[in-house]
Amino acid sequence: MDADALSRENTLLKARLAEVEAALAEVQEANRRLEGILRAAQREMFGKSSEKLSPDQFNLPLEDAELAQGVLAAAQEKAEAALQRARGETPRKPARNRGHLPSHLPRVERVIEPASILCPCGCGEMARIGEDTSERLDVIPAQFQVLVTRRPRYACRRCSQAVVQAHAPEHVVPGGLPTERLIAWIIVSKFGDHLPFYRQAGIFERQGLHLDRGTLGNWVGRACFHLMPVIDHMKAHLRAADRIFVDETRAPVLDPGRKATKSGYFWAVVSDDRGHGGAGPPIVLFHYAPGRGREHPLKFLAGYRGRFLQCDAYQSYNALTEITRDEGPWQLVYCWTHVRRRFVKRVESDGSPIAEEMLRQIALLYRIETTVRGHAPAERLAARREHAAPIIAALKPWLETQLSRIPQKSLLAEDIRYTLGHWSGLIRFLDDGALELDTNPVENQIRPIALTRKNALFAGNEIGAENWAMLASLVATCKLSGVNPVDYLADTLRAILDGHPRSSIEDLMPWRYAQQPSSLAA
Repeated sequence: MDADALSRENTLLKARLAEVEAALAEVQEANRRLEGILRAAQREMFGKSSEKLSPDQFNLPLEDAELAQGVLAAAQEKAEAALQRARGETPRKPARNRGHLPSHLPRVERVIEPASILCPCGCGEMARIGEDTSERLDVIPAQFQVLVTRRPRYACRRCSQAVVQAHAPEHVVPGGLPTERLIAWIIVSKFGDHLPFYRQAGIFERQGLHLDRGTLGNWVGRACFHLMPVIDHMKAHLRAADRIFVDETRAPVLDPGRKATKSGYFWAVVSDDRGHGGAGPPIVLFHYAPGRGREHPLKFLAGYRGRFLQCDAYQSYNALTEITRDEGPWQLVYCWTHVRRRFVKRVESDGSPIAEEMLRQIALLYRIETTVRGHAPAERLAARREHAAPIIAALKPWLETQLSRIPQKSLLAEDIRYTLGHWSGLIRFLDDGALELDTNPVENQIRPIALTRKNALFAGNEIGAENWAMLASLVATCKLSGVNPVDYLADTLRAILDGHPRSSIEDLMPWRYAQQPSSLAA
């Protein structure tokens, strides 16, 4: 073997080694998450009788464990395949577990016959000479079907040596029951439509399909593993955004060793440039944190390169204005909707004329915004400086005057002090036409979490909440991009399984799917 051949062989072996090491690292991370969930579940099962969970509560950590088991199984399969390739072996076929599926497929045909086919002249029955056919859209809720895949084999009749057959497609669950579209539907039902696995299992049961919540969790966990590169690339996009929106909301998780839940928090980070006609993609990313202290936004916003952070006036965000970055500290842009809500309450509770006038002034600001929504930042900024700046200039001294005339311990005084205390952040929209008056883009993403909170706890523990945040981010970003999340997830999973190159991961983003879904599906 010459030197060039040895060099090529060495390069190939290094690449295979790197592939194996990366796959094993993924297995270790998936195993770490699963072990954490199982330790928490074990504490709940075998703890003091006064601290044990009720059966319904215990289903939640079980769902998380089953989802994490799916992630681990997919990681192990990938690592095993990498090891086999490194050894020059042919990857073994996965074990098959087809189970049982109902044999019926819905076929509905309606034939409307005349009331009588007797000839009016008395000749007897008329002969059928044709028919008219029409089609109309109907609906069968939650209809399931069986996808039968046939792969014909072909052989030469003369030599009987060569046999050709199409390769069997890869699947999220090798040798299992679900298609990628079914798994996508389960994901969207749980993370977009707020249906926990146990409720989905009931829907399947009504269709004659016996799928327990553990099976559903395992399927979704496997999909979660394959979708991780997509989430990582979305994070890279979001870190480059010049302006982001951030908000947080309570997320109850089970507290190890107690019957009750504890309050974790989901933090939503949103980039949405449609208000100023920007070209940046709309993105939603959820982060789970065990609290809402200043350390949490500092942690998950590390590496972000933006200048402006649009948020409410929660004090934890103040820490972002003190950090040292190449881009300089974050500039906080506060929300006029939060200010407006305070004065709406004063009008409703006290009928305050001062609050009524404040609401009229805020309405004028929003009326100006309506005229320039979707326009370029320069146009928006020019309109604001011409029309909104005079309102702002008169509003601050007016508020200061009203504050001096009312009882200082009144709620109205508190609301005015809140407004004046955050004045620099409230008027920052006069400095940049890309900024918005409020945080509505992120609040719209936070609101649906309240519905999930009513239907079920978010997770059996904090690791389960991290998985929830990842899948919910994908579903929310699809909705923000105007993309059907079931179609997107199904096609994206198929593309990844078919070997879509990491170098072209941008093509798998939800906003790209909105532009050309057919190419991804192909």
